[in-house]
Amino acid sequence: MIQRIKLHNAVPEIFAKREDLRSDIWLQDVAFERGHTYLIEAESGTGKSSLCSYLYGQRGDYRGTILFDDEPISKFSTRRWCDIRQTTLSILFQDLRLFGELTALENVEIKNRLTNMRDQKTIIRWFEELGIGDKLSSRIDRMSYGQQQRVALIRALCQPFDFIILDEPISHLDDRNSDIMRDIILREAKQTGAGVIATSIGKHMNIDYDKRLSL
Repeated sequence: MIQRIKLHNAVPEIFAKREDLRSDIWLQDVAFERGHTYLIEAESGTGKSSLCSYLYGQRGDYRGTILFDDEPISKFSTRRWCDIRQTTLSILFQDLRLFGELTALENVEIKNRLTNMRDQKTIIRWFEELGIGDKLSSRIDRMSYGQQQRVALIRALCQPFDFIILDEPISHLDDRNSDIMRDIILREAKQTGAGVIATSIGKHMNIDYDKRLSL
């Protein structure tokens, strides 16, 4: 279990020599605590998706230290990262990373078969709540981007997690579906005491965040 994610003087290599950097995260001491909600507000080109990639262990081109509890993630083995991504840390990628040739339900089932986390009744209920109950058998590449975002969320929820990272999760959703997504995320996070880290370059979920940070 991860209780805290901490950054100490972390900064992308590409920004390391900038003298005009103004950020609540880069080159700062900042912590994300389990059980709390965070919004990271950013402009394009400030390293938002890079930050998500660092936290998920996909990139290491940064200076400084990122810790899960008291352990530097730079020292984690591939095996350790695989375990973390299945049991501790979930993510909804900005680019979604769905399989276009598969149906919406098949994209979710790929994850769920690895974790055995959700029963099909729960998955179908989420599809219906998010207004895509009629898209279970539709190929992902024939669905709108907003519909795909909802499928990607359901997939992200099909695993245990201490933190869930949401990279611009509602960029293509209307207010109604944004609120439904928010309610599902907060309900699931509350049940397990998980932390929520969401990013935005403008539009964000209507949550009373515990903390807002500017990147």
